[in-house]
Parts: sequence; structure tokens; C-alpha cells
Amino acid sequence: MRVSAPPPLGHVSLALESDESLIVLHPKSILAYRGMPHQRQDQLMNLSSAYHKKRWIRSLLQGPCDMILGLPPGCSLTTVDIADREELLFDLRNIMYFSESLATKSVVQKMRTAWITKDLVRIRFSGIGSIGILTAGDLAVLQLHPDKPIFVDKSALVAYPQAASIELSVYGNPLASQHMNVQWRLTGSGPVLIQTGHRDAELIDRLQDDNVVKRILREVIPFGSVFIK
Repeated sequence: MRVSAPPPLGHVSLALESDESLIVLHPKSILAYRGMPHQRQDQLMNLSSAYHKKRWIRSLLQGPCDMILGLPPGCSLTTVDIADREELLFDLRNIMYFSESLATKSVVQKMRTAWITKDLVRIRFSGIGSIGILTAGDLAVLQLHPDKPIFVDKSALVAYPQAASIELSVYGNPLASQHMNVQWRLTGSGPVLIQTGHRDAELIDRLQDDNVVKRILREVIPFGSVFIK
């Protein structure tokens, strides 16, 4: 499978060889398709997948063919190869597509964790193939350490090793812990995948706080645009 993404975010191009097949979990994202019509077969999702993706249909595409997938504004798509030894647990909401050769298994989370994060099931892929990960912003990879924990905002965590130790936590002094979002505390070995497009709404509001009085003063006072921010 060949994947190409242009410099501006917005879409990716996929090309499948004759011996490749791909499952697309967001069929309406297929903006253009070149291949024989019978090489696309839409299927009903299972109940768990439909619940997490809020969709009932997925598409199986068989090569040779190529297509263009549209992406939501501000999102990027990264293709990751899954080796047979990998045991990463993924949030299904971040999965755009995966090779038909991969098997999937649902892993149920602890009830306390599921209640706080609204995330009851994570997905583990096994076999040889690739998956397309849709993220807000870019995808970053961190390496776990058995003794030094990594704290990750709960909305930013995309995938982590099944053998990792993971629990909900906060960190810092009392003032810090009282004003931060819930964090995942992770230790162990292997990679952790996070999406970097998480936005601080308060920071954005402050950056965009530009009232009428400030705009008028910038216009009427000499060098107002320099001194009035």
C-alpha cells in the first residue's frame, strides 16, 4: 500500500496493489476512487465498532485501485505498520482504516477507568498489515520507562502497550493537580502514541480577546498598534 499526503492537511491518497485489501471505517471520506466497481464492498460493522465510530457501515476495498480520502479540518493521518509482536491498544475513534489481513480483538477497560474516560473498550490489532491513524494535529511517539512515569492528558492518548501499567492520575503540587485535566499515568516499556492537536480553550480565548476599545485606541494613538496588544 502506498500513502501520500500533500503538505497542506485535508486529504491523503492511497494506492493498493492487486494482492492488497483495505477496510475503511469512514466510507463517506472516500472522495475519489479509481478501480473496478465490484472491488468495493460495503459491510455492516459489529455492534462494538458501530457504537464507538457512530457508524454502521464500513467499506472493504480490494486492489488494484487508488483513492483519495478527505480529512476533517486540523486533522492528520499517519499510517503505522503493525508487526505480529505488537500489542498496542488503540482508541477505535482514531482508526481511519486498516489492512484486511489484520485481526482485531476488543479489550475491556476497568470500570472506574471507563466511567471517567467514557472509554469502555480498546482495540488490539494482530498480524501483519497497516493501520491509518486519524489524529487532531500530528501524531507523536513517546517511549515508556519502567520506573519513570509519563503523564498524558486523557483526551490526547491514542495507543499504549497492553502490558503497560496505566492508571488515572494527576501530578504536581496541590494547585496544579486541582486545575489540570485528568491524566493517564503510564509506566512499562514500548511506545505510546499521542495526538498533539489538543486545544486549551482558555488560551485560545485569551489570544483572540480583541475588544472594540483596543481596536479604536490602536487607530487613534500614534504607534498604538505597537504599544497596545
